[in-house]
Amino acid sequence: MVVKTIHKLEKEQFIKLFEKEGVDRFEHRLAVLEVFLGTEHHVTSQELDSLLRQNGYHFSGEFIQQTIDLMCRYGFAQANRFDDGQIRYEHRHLGQHHDHLICTKCQKIIEFENHTLEQLQRQIAASHGFHILQHKMELYGICRECIGLRDQVLTLDMAKPGERLKVVAFSGGAQSKLRLVSMGLRVGDEIEVITNIHKGQVVVACDFNRLVLGQGLAQKVRVSPLTLAGKEMQHKHVL
Repeated sequence: MVVKTIHKLEKEQFIKLFEKEGVDRFEHRLAVLEVFLGTEHHVTSQELDSLLRQNGYHFSGEFIQQTIDLMCRYGFAQANRFDDGQIRYEHRHLGQHHDHLICTKCQKIIEFENHTLEQLQRQIAASHGFHILQHKMELYGICRECIGLRDQVLTLDMAKPGERLKVVAFSGGAQSKLRLVSMGLRVGDEIEVITNIHKGQVVVACDFNRLVLGQGLAQKVRVSPLTLAGKEMQHKHVL
């Protein structure tokens, strides 16, 4: 009921502002807003186009993007660019703020609010004499559903950047094991994946050293998430 009330107010303000500003094709733009408010997901302009078509509307991609840009300009929508590089749009309800959990495997985006965290951020900024104008917090990791589908022991080439892992075994012949040990990697070591380029190098941190492994060698290193169900996350905080 609360969500419906908020969306009703948003629609009323949209009508008032767009009529006052003399925005063209007003009824069509209102249809875009209504379909946009009808989804609780973070959508790309292409996904919004698909939703509009499902509702019987057939607008050009240019018109939809222009309308989204107007919604962002007047504070009805907000654009986000996450690590996958795509721009996704979400509702922007006045007086409300939330942050995001992003699964690096399935790209699911989970919104969360934490008033204690928000207060702590203001306190930290104030201690540095800094006035926050806007901020966003994005936590990257693996969601509950993807964790449930994941093996608890995997090869290093399958690990994601930012993961903290424990080396549990080496596979392959004596030569590859000797090479890994000579690099400074041993069973029982705790490591952090810095980068993992598909079909390229895997860079890990181990005891404050950076080790570079080719994909073939990384496939011979068996690892397990350090925390239960691999809940360790990479924290990106932008002020």
